Amino acid sequence: MAEVQQAPVHALLTDGTIVRIRPAGSADRGGVLRLCGQAPAGEPPWFPGRRALVAEHAGRLLGVAACAEPREGTAAELFLAVADDWRHRGVGTLLVEHLADAARGDGVTAFTADSLCDDHGPLALVRDLGLRVTRRADGPRMRCTIDLAETEDYLRAVDARGRLADTVSLRPLLRPRSVVVIGAGGGPGSVGRAILRDIRTRSFAGRLYAVDPRATLLCGVPARPAVDRLPEVPDLAVVAVPAPDVPAVARECGAAGVRALLVVSSHLDAGQTGALLAACRRHGMRMAGPHALGLANTEDGVRLDATFATHAPGPGPAGVAVQSGGVGIALLDGLTRLGIGVSTFVALGDKYDVSGNDMLQWWEDDGRTGLALLHLESFGNPRAFSRTARRVARRMPLLTVDAGRSEAGRRAAAAHTAAAAARTVTRQALFTQAGVTAARSLGELLDAAALLHAQPLPRGPRVAIVGNARGAGVLAADACADAGLTVPELPAALTGELLRLLPEGADAPNPVDATASVGEKQLRACVDLLAGHAAVDAVLVGLVPTAVAAATGDDLVRAVTDPGARPRPVVAVLPAQAARVDLLPARGGGGVPAYSDAQDAARALAHAARRAAWLAQPASPVPALPDVETRRARTVVDSFLERNPEGGPLDPRTTAALLGCYAVPQIPWAWARDEDEAIAAAERLAGADGRFVMTAYGPGPAHLGAERAVRLDLRSTSRLRAAHRELVARYGDRLAGVVVRPVAGRGAELAARVVQDDVFGPLVLLGPGGTPAGLPGDREGRLAPLTERDARELITSARCAPVLFGRGDGPAPDVEALGQLLHRLSRMACDLPQLAEADLDPLLAGADGVLAVEARVRLVPRRGNDPHLRRL
Repeated sequence: MAEVQQAPVHALLTDGTIVRIRPAGSADRGGVLRLCGQAPAGEPPWFPGRRALVAEHAGRLLGVAACAEPREGTAAELFLAVADDWRHRGVGTLLVEHLADAARGDGVTAFTADSLCDDHGPLALVRDLGLRVTRRADGPRMRCTIDLAETEDYLRAVDARGRLADTVSLRPLLRPRSVVVIGAGGGPGSVGRAILRDIRTRSFAGRLYAVDPRATLLCGVPARPAVDRLPEVPDLAVVAVPAPDVPAVARECGAAGVRALLVVSSHLDAGQTGALLAACRRHGMRMAGPHALGLANTEDGVRLDATFATHAPGPGPAGVAVQSGGVGIALLDGLTRLGIGVSTFVALGDKYDVSGNDMLQWWEDDGRTGLALLHLESFGNPRAFSRTARRVARRMPLLTVDAGRSEAGRRAAAAHTAAAAARTVTRQALFTQAGVTAARSLGELLDAAALLHAQPLPRGPRVAIVGNARGAGVLAADACADAGLTVPELPAALTGELLRLLPEGADAPNPVDATASVGEKQLRACVDLLAGHAAVDAVLVGLVPTAVAAATGDDLVRAVTDPGARPRPVVAVLPAQAARVDLLPARGGGGVPAYSDAQDAARALAHAARRAAWLAQPASPVPALPDVETRRARTVVDSFLERNPEGGPLDPRTTAALLGCYAVPQIPWAWARDEDEAIAAAERLAGADGRFVMTAYGPGPAHLGAERAVRLDLRSTSRLRAAHRELVARYGDRLAGVVVRPVAGRGAELAARVVQDDVFGPLVLLGPGGTPAGLPGDREGRLAPLTERDARELITSARCAPVLFGRGDGPAPDVEALGQLLHRLSRMACDLPQLAEADLDPLLAGADGVLAVEARVRLVPRRGNDPHLRRL
């Protein structure tokens, strides 16, 4: 059994303390023995052992977890010890989580452990892990067997522990009782001075200090020459010193006991950033930044505005997290103009510690946030983000800007962040699966935020359009169609009611032309009727100023906003409005979003409709799969990589063996080393119509060339022999053998592909067959593991549905079998991090099932990281 090879990581305890988890070494012997209460002569046989992890804080050993060699099958004995004064803080649970992850990688499926029946601590730890546990009493001792399978119950338990630890650790940063600004002495125009002045003048509820070696008072705030000379240890330090000085300041803050840093300093080089992060980890400080605009919390007991934005945000339900300071200022200004207040604002900057995932967990539990807005140029742990986002999006709208869609945009994002930017198809898969509303611009983000904040969700895509100008109605209808909404013809009974309400000359097929002479009361009654009718999911009201309304004194806009509460969303389009979007106050509170362009209104409604559809879907499980042989698949992979340490594409036989471990249906085929074996193979395969395909392969894994290495439609023994001789003549000694297979039957031709993204993990793609592997834009994608809903959405996507269901000349394809194949590819990719890519193209989907006709697999030496494992 191999020693634990994982690199040291930092993680949070339940009280927010940062500890370091690392493999145990020989230098830890004495510390481990002290933890176990043993004399050196009684060294336990499992230490230093083959699998042991320790937790440490500030150089002190807090706990050790180890497992011995498996005694029976794949069950390993678990040993755990935690320092007495660090118990009940989550040290043991965290160690067991990390040890279980390391053990799973070596095929261990269960831990066994003994404890006294009245020893509640170990039993409580085992019970609270979330793993399946069986217990057997043996006299005064209890024998526990812990199943290491990552069930949904276990992942929920890990989520709960992580969320608790994360929110506790963020309190000094986001809800500080005392703050110090370091670097405010640079002059009236310096960033540090601006932040100090804003914190003071904007009524911070806590205690405020400054550090400056030359002053005792700055902006009316007491100043001291160093952090350790302050009258108390502040919760939060705002660091605004030149880049070369940042690491030393961080170390001073950590040594003094500061719990959190907001680093607004910018242009740190790699060495300075590394030293800054190391200081934060060593001293257990959470950090926003560097290169951060600042943060704000409008909570009554806090009222902290530690930004250098021009205007302080007002209190409200919107949580905002951004990487770019400029984007943050624009969002704050836009929300202020709309009258939407902010609960918490954080500029994450280069995002070396506190991330979007942290902020989601904070907003989930802060009791104040009801609308979350994110601007993330990159993702550190996207699979953990996805899991958190799915949970948070059930409770509140979660909106983001889909930044970095272009190659230039990704380069710019990667230039100033700690994590990698992702390709569009991968990022869009994340947003779709997690229920995130993804806009393409800041303007579109604010458009959607105004609607989701102020109006109920539509129950579907059907929009009723009403207005006082026919041309504006036509434009609105086109905009709805462009956004994927429908403008259905209204039922006859509803049309009749509308015509009775509206002036003579009105027309009500949808769009409803209320005419320029419509009055305020008539329009209000019309909108009320439409917003309450079952044939309508949303109402779009388009109004242009007319002399008629001016002459009669009618306020048509008031007809839209009064009354304010209607059962279905109502939006206005006001072409004469100066602002792109405004939130019109409505009677009784709330508001009606008004847009200057129908395209903006339609896109906002489409976002709302997609959110409603996502919420209406029940939680979808990842299905259990029969006939999966994960251990055999890992043996196939390990064997290949032993022979090919650099990795590479698999030969046909190894490819078939690996796909067979996951019961992926493949077309019958045979390997032939010479002409006679090729003829014998064809006789065994006996194609349905006597036609065969022959593909040449070299001594390496890949076939030789492209079209020139393939011979098609071979209908007789003589043609098979001639084809083989042609390939021998062309390739000579480079020809190792050929694959012979029958010509595939009829069916919808698709391409299914799995790729391992270095940041996002495995991505499953499905699209029309024949798409070049380098052009994933023609394929719909979802991140693995696929849920039942994910597979269904891939199959019914706009790219795949026309291929599968657009043929009227034959029976419908077996959609269930196609879904099963997608789940098997997903499982294979999740089980095998070494799987760089697998391409099934063509993949035939027919009435009798699905069949992989051609399969290409490439492996690379790589160890996977469990995205659910708690670590910073």
